[in-house]
Amino acid sequence: MAKPAAIKPPENHLHESEHRWFAVHTRSKSEKFVQRFLTKKGIHAYVPLQRLLRRYTRSTRMVEKPLINSYVFVKIVKKEYVTVLETENVAGFVKFNKNMIAIPEEEMAILRRITLEDDIDVEVIPGAVHEGDLVEISAGHLMGLRGRVIERQGRTRFQVELEHMGFSLLMSVEAGFLEKLG
Repeated sequence: MAKPAAIKPPENHLHESEHRWFAVHTRSKSEKFVQRFLTKKGIHAYVPLQRLLRRYTRSTRMVEKPLINSYVFVKIVKKEYVTVLETENVAGFVKFNKNMIAIPEEEMAILRRITLEDDIDVEVIPGAVHEGDLVEISAGHLMGLRGRVIERQGRTRFQVELEHMGFSLLMSVEAGFLEKLG
């Protein structure tokens, strides 16, 4: 009889003394609010903003919008974890397959460089999910369900087949709610 595979505990890159970058998921349209509150608490928080020219009926204005909706990046040590979670409008830390992975300093530097350029039109497409990929729904009422991507519907929606109770459920899911499984 074969031994069952050992269950690997989730990875956690929080460190006792070394500040590391992590992504925090916020409520919709509250990125700047969360950044202000975290800064008041002494937490280093960063929201990459892009400057966009918006044309309205009677005027044209330059506006600053978050590059990645509902994300704030924090540079923290382990003891600041709960402080971040207790901040108003913070939904939680972004995890990859239940692992709390630190974002490398080089990737944060790339984000800063992108947002400094006014003439670059940047569009963020959540995740690299393709047809046939195994995925887990990471947000909403269906969080935790696993399935396979059947079809891409536009740029941000995917048709996902979920297999439960001997039949398939086919549904359309936002790309931001899908986490690719290894």
